Amino acid sequence: PARAREAVVSTQSTGFVPKTHMFFSIGKDKAVKQWDGDNFQHIQTLTGHKAEVLGLDVSGDGEFLVTSSHDKSVRLWERTDEPLVLEDERETAREKEYEETLVEEKEEDQVETTGRRTMETLKAAERIMEALQIWREEQSGEEEQRNVILTSLDCTGSAYVLHIVSKIRPSEMEEALLVLPFHYVVDLVKLIAEWLAEGLHIELCMRSLVFLLKVHHNPVVAHKPLVVVMEQLIESCEASLNGVRDIIGFNLAAMKLIQLDLQENSTQLFTDLSGKVKSVKKKKRAVLKTLS
Repeated sequence: PARAREAVVSTQSTGFVPKTHMFFSIGKDKAVKQWDGDNFQHIQTLTGHKAEVLGLDVSGDGEFLVTSSHDKSVRLWERTDEPLVLEDERETAREKEYEETLVEEKEEDQVETTGRRTMETLKAAERIMEALQIWREEQSGEEEQRNVILTSLDCTGSAYVLHIVSKIRPSEMEEALLVLPFHYVVDLVKLIAEWLAEGLHIELCMRSLVFLLKVHHNPVVAHKPLVVVMEQLIESCEASLNGVRDIIGFNLAAMKLIQLDLQENSTQLFTDLSGKVKSVKKKKRAVLKTLS
């Protein structure tokens, strides 16, 4: 019933085939539908328009149908001699409806998952902001005593922020960074520049930096204090990436050498074992000869 009400609401116009009880309907669903006026059964659906269909006209002999759409197209439909099996059409319609239902259920599940993730990402963003606030207080030197958290962990404010950021799940990182206000983004970019210069968590820093620059490109470019930081980032990013590239190349070469060694050792082990088997057989034969 709900779908029937939607179909009635979306119908724009109808056109009867002359001297028959068949008629066509058009609407906002981009489709042209044929109906049986006697029993109000849906016969078939003609698809092809990319926007809502605005007008239709049926020829006098019922052989042609002309439709116009909001997509600035006019389509000419011609009646064919191919037999139309209603059961097949209904089966196709049921399959399409079932697929639409599955898509709707999947979208609902994604919405629920997004809602759950939003709470988690908000908590992650709050932890980042709290850590950045502690770093700010340490940099300003306003507090006479050192922060209790930094004292208990025996680390600096920069190291504490890095510790908090590294504990966030990769799947939640971008959403957590997206929630941060811009003044916290500025502080985080400055810290990322320090971490990259020291070679700390290069992959995490690069991923976070690229995402922040994509999201806040215009404000970052317009923020003058970040100009010097961006110049430092260019140098440190290039150096860090070259270092990572060298490490990966060295590790790949080492793994190839290990592979070659394993292949050679496996062959030697096989030959040694075959030699041992032959010597054992010879000893058995010698023992048998002495016994005989």
